[in-house]
Amino acid sequence: MKSIDLAALDLNLLVAFESLFQERSVTVAAQRLYLGQPAMSAALGRLRILFNDDLFIRVGREMQPTTKAMAIAPGIFTALHQIRHTIQSSQDFDPASERRDFALGSTDYTSFVVLPKLISHCCEVAPNLNFRTIGFEKDTVGDLLETGAIDLALGVFPNPPRQTICTPLFQEHFVGIARKNHPQIVQKPISLELFANLPHALTTIRRDTTGEVDFALASHSLQRRVLLTVPHMLVLPSIVASTELITSLPSRITNYSSKLNEIEVFELPVEIQQWTVSMLWSKLTDKDSASCWLRQTLQMLCKQI
Repeated sequence: MKSIDLAALDLNLLVAFESLFQERSVTVAAQRLYLGQPAMSAALGRLRILFNDDLFIRVGREMQPTTKAMAIAPGIFTALHQIRHTIQSSQDFDPASERRDFALGSTDYTSFVVLPKLISHCCEVAPNLNFRTIGFEKDTVGDLLETGAIDLALGVFPNPPRQTICTPLFQEHFVGIARKNHPQIVQKPISLELFANLPHALTTIRRDTTGEVDFALASHSLQRRVLLTVPHMLVLPSIVASTELITSLPSRITNYSSKLNEIEVFELPVEIQQWTVSMLWSKLTDKDSASCWLRQTLQMLCKQI
């Protein structure tokens, strides 16, 4: 069988066939497609050449389909329906009914702060959505987005990778925490010297022992001892609550942890700039309707955090 060169096929001819088949009139079919009657007659002529058949013959006042037109009509209608459905579904996303899996690049901190509100909201308005969180290092996040391993990333991105888009969600800052009745913290505010001399815990995924606090202390010619490093900051409140270590954590974690009545919060005696928590996504998914909905939802929910 000779193959058809689809590149040479004008899709509008199939739309014209559909209209002629349903209206049984060249004039009415032309009006339906906002064409002049000569243009519709020309389309019918091209259809006759394409299918090597008259397709429609005037019988009385109507253009009646031939046997071949009757045979090919279901396939043409199905193809046009599928094309329309594909185009429409790519533009519309109905969170109430559609099923979708989202992969989010997220640290334990951003998961702790953002996911409770996101999951609670989606259970109500988007019950068929599933979420997977994936840890990442900043030097790999661009590849994860580009390959589709994650749909978006949550975090701090001062230098976003190429071909990505970054938008802010909320501001955050560090505060210090120590256990209740810490024997060396008898008054507040805590002095800079005492702060530097106490043993510290530090969250790091780079496996080093240097953080923003160290840079701030260095500007005062001071250095601290980092007794413990961990890759997950959510373990630190429980460690601090049972030791004499202190640490610096984002305020939204300490707001929750302080309710446990095992730690107390103090202002840091060094100045550390607040930072912006953002979401990052690939330009490849920028116009995807489901991804757009998720990003808009996150922006809305983070205004309440």
